[in-house]
Amino acid sequence: MHCPVCGHDCLTEARKLLADLPERFAPCPDCMGLVYDKQSPPPGIDPAEPCPTCGKRFIDEVFAEIYRVMVDEGDLAGTEPLAAVGTPLVHPGYAMRRPPYLPPRSLVLLSRAIGERAAARLIDTVPEVKGVVKAGPGTPGINDTDAAPTTHTLLAGCDVRADIFPTRAGPIAVYKQQSVLHIEFPRNRDEKILSLERQIREHRPRVFVDACSGAGTLGLAAARMGVPRVICNDAWYAAAYWTACNLHLNREFLKIGEVTMHRSYDDLRRNPVARDPILIADTEEAAVYQGDLRLLSTVLPPEVDLTALDLFEKRDAGKVARITRAWQSSVGGVIFIP
Repeated sequence: MHCPVCGHDCLTEARKLLADLPERFAPCPDCMGLVYDKQSPPPGIDPAEPCPTCGKRFIDEVFAEIYRVMVDEGDLAGTEPLAAVGTPLVHPGYAMRRPPYLPPRSLVLLSRAIGERAAARLIDTVPEVKGVVKAGPGTPGINDTDAAPTTHTLLAGCDVRADIFPTRAGPIAVYKQQSVLHIEFPRNRDEKILSLERQIREHRPRVFVDACSGAGTLGLAAARMGVPRVICNDAWYAAAYWTACNLHLNREFLKIGEVTMHRSYDDLRRNPVARDPILIADTEEAAVYQGDLRLLSTVLPPEVDLTALDLFEKRDAGKVARITRAWQSSVGGVIFIP
């Protein structure tokens, strides 16, 4: 399966991705790296080169080199702390016990300060950098189907990456394009997944709906736990597409059949926010729609046992209550907010 952003082989099936994980960010016996103070500018020394034996480099050394490029291109003055470079998003992300040694093309940089010239240089000259994203003022996605979408900007390279989330039944790999979907930092305990697992153990659903799926984490976790039928939906094109991709890439773990994709990424970009539900992908055990969750009842099976309403703006108690009441009236079953 080729990457829809860069066309290369960025997408690896979950089992292979997990098999390579133990050594992915571990140093070899010849690796060396300095730990830098993130709250100060890096010292005036040349950052270390990648290890000649394994090709990895300690993350602080990589950031020191990125800092130098940004200073050279005028994005930083040279007086800012090293942390001003931005946020490192490693591929794949998972709960790490120690800072990583980065292999080539394993880092997506999310930065508010970086410009196009520096981004292009990083892709050309810093082997660990896979993609560079200019962070905007908001969180990528939509608050409602009537709201204007928010995105970051991919300046150079490819920003497709995966996160690894633990479940009681085993891990799942969740791919996404980082400039158009929000960041989820994997930890040893994921409270949303734990909440889902409690609901599944209590209610033993035959049909589970994740009505605001994001990149599909809860739907994948439900399928991993053996729920016979999983339906995911999101009005935002990138969320629906990557949920479908993640079903495909995790299908061996989920023990599901071949996933049929009905829409391409380019198709969905032309209609980034959908109201009437559109079937994006399906298999015998799962389906993915793009649409307004308030209209999803028209395509759901008659008996939905359990629904997760993981709304983007859960702090709006009135809106949450209205949507929950409407869902209960049109769909029914048990509803929970993870």
